[in-house]
Amino acid sequence: MRFVDFLKTTVLGCAGTATALGALAVSRAAVEGDDDVLAFALVWWLVAVLVGGWLGRRAETLPAIGRLLAGARSSTSLPDQEKAGRMLLNRLWPLLVLVIASAALAWRFPQVPAIAAGFSLIWALYWRRQDRAVTAIEERDGVAFFLEHTSPIKPTALVRTPGFRRIGPSGDGLG
Repeated sequence: MRFVDFLKTTVLGCAGTATALGALAVSRAAVEGDDDVLAFALVWWLVAVLVGGWLGRRAETLPAIGRLLAGARSSTSLPDQEKAGRMLLNRLWPLLVLVIASAALAWRFPQVPAIAAGFSLIWALYWRRQDRAVTAIEERDGVAFFLEHTSPIKPTALVRTPGFRRIGPSGDGLG
């Protein structure tokens, strides 16, 4: 799976998680008639959007992604392509655990999915521009980055393969 596709999917998965957990929190609080939880959730989500928007405002790669790209193993051939769903589950299992645990606790504590939804919002907004930053590096260097299959508990590893270099007008107007 291409790394930029993984980054896009991660952002969409976090946003979807935030939506689902937010809807669950609102529905549970409404069923229980708990207006305090609804007010808390609304304030927390607003804070989460502001924090995530502020943290994700940079257009360049995050230092962690920069280290991951720099440490990518070079290969002259494409890595084995396994099913995208399996690769996503292998890398995004903590998000799945967050959803299941929050949903399980929602029946007794509706504030838990509300808090988890806020953190998912922060994460989605924080990572929202990283796929474009990695794409720019790929086009500049003429490479493509792919996720390497690793154990779910080991750090993510990348493979750098030859790609297509972008040839176009430069920013200085010289060609």
